[in-house]
Amino acid sequence: MSNISKSGIDKSLGIAVKTGKILFGSNSTIKSAMTGKVRLIIIASNCPRDKREKIEYYCRLSGIPYIIYPGSSLDLGAACGKPFSVAALTIRDPGGSDILKLVEGGENV
Repeated sequence: MSNISKSGIDKSLGIAVKTGKILFGSNSTIKSAMTGKVRLIIIASNCPRDKREKIEYYCRLSGIPYIIYPGSSLDLGAACGKPFSVAALTIRDPGGSDILKLVEGGENV
């Protein structure tokens, strides 16, 4: 995953969840990608293939940056402070997080 560290993403994600607007789940992520009103999409490395391909397709069409999280959906859920797995999530507003700066220049990693 280029030069973005997992710990850096985890820290920024935690802040974004607390202070920003995040949508959890692959179905809501697909719908958000279709509308294009999204700042960033994060996909777990073990997201089901059909869901991942749809998300990536709509991200490319809408010009939305996305990253493949270097951990499982359980890891992604834990990074967000959730007691459940998260296959994909949408960041509509990063709040006080610097997560968008982390991925600048590293789009579609």
